[in-house]
Amino acid sequence: MTFPFPDDLVRAQRAWLATYRQLAVSRPRHTTALRRRLLDLSSRIQWHPFWSTPPGRTPAARVELRRLAHRQEHRERRAA
Repeated sequence: MTFPFPDDLVRAQRAWLATYRQLAVSRPRHTTALRRRLLDLSSRIQWHPFWSTPPGRTPAARVELRRLAHRQEHRERRAA
């Protein structure tokens, strides 16, 4: 199923993934700032108005958002 995700929601999910990756490296710099950013992005994603719409009410929509963000990141890395 395809979900009509708003661009800002997809950007927030991609930023969340990038921030998480930065925290996952050995001995990350600016750990506190990265954790705060992760919390901020998590809140933006969790409370985005899309989740109140009919397509956003299904658990599958949240899974698909993460998959979409991963696919876009993967495509960009391969293109670079």
